[in-house]
Amino acid sequence: MHVGIFLEEARPGSTPAGAFKDTFELVEAAEAWGLDGVWLGEIHFNVARSVLSSPLVMAAAIAGRTQRLRIGTAVHLLPLNHPLRIAEDVATLDHMSEGRFEFGVGRSGSPRAYDVLGVPYGESQARFAEALDIIREAWKGEGFKYDGKFFRVQTGPVAPTPYQRPHPPIRMAVNTPESFAIPGELGVGIFLGLRALDVADLKAYLPSYRGAWRPAGQGGAPTVYLRVPVYIAPSEREARAECEAALLSFCARQAEITRLGLGRAGTGSADRKEFWADRLAGLDYEAIVKTRAVVGTASHVAEQLGALRDELGLDGVVAELDPGCQLPVDRVMRTLRILTHEVMPALA
Repeated sequence: MHVGIFLEEARPGSTPAGAFKDTFELVEAAEAWGLDGVWLGEIHFNVARSVLSSPLVMAAAIAGRTQRLRIGTAVHLLPLNHPLRIAEDVATLDHMSEGRFEFGVGRSGSPRAYDVLGVPYGESQARFAEALDIIREAWKGEGFKYDGKFFRVQTGPVAPTPYQRPHPPIRMAVNTPESFAIPGELGVGIFLGLRALDVADLKAYLPSYRGAWRPAGQGGAPTVYLRVPVYIAPSEREARAECEAALLSFCARQAEITRLGLGRAGTGSADRKEFWADRLAGLDYEAIVKTRAVVGTASHVAEQLGALRDELGLDGVVAELDPGCQLPVDRVMRTLRILTHEVMPALA
């Protein structure tokens, strides 16, 4: 099972320079300690949470500092960018990393960036579908024509084509029950998170993904990656006490994000989103630890991640080591060290 980490980029009081420095230190430790991969978000106009608005630029910098780590986006927002430029940039990055790039894609559950950039959020799903079609067509290395509602393309071969053939692994983020079949129909991997949906929800909806699977250049079977908060300490007592504020903040933030754009086109059922937001906001700390995070000693975390792997049929876990963007860097680094030195061997 792939074990990676999601790179959080900001914490209270940090500067942009400090945030990038902390991230590179984590990357260098991850490379040295044998982690499988690092994953980058694309977050716009939210300075309290992130400085990472350009994940492909950051991925290129990481590629230049590492030799082994896989580098992924979690996720790149296709509707906010022109698909041909994405195809060129991702293919270039795939060469710079010598085939270590993983292309996680999505459209975001929040309309905030769409509003600022002047893209109607109600069009995001259709724009996403067109963009992904164009990107995959461009990577074939032949001229093509595409006449969509939002993108019209007539071009000769796009250069470069990716280092990995036919292209880097594609993984689509899914957050609503009706979306689970889509990545299966597209023949791409799926990226899940413990946010509005809990483990029972994911277990109920994953058969839709696997049942809809149609191989489309990826080869093999459908694959499932789960993004989950993880915190590890020498004792259960320390682990629970040290990350309580961060996890409470994380769930409060997720409830707020779930409420953004409530009732607007493209955001799904208002009643359902209200239910999810209320459920998240109503979780006490004990419930968060039981249903939205993996917290404890190395042995406990290995046991819990193994149980999630078996219950959901996971092919990968992406650990969020600082989900509330509040933990000191040394504690995040400690979790990474224990994860790589003790938990990963136990999961092998």
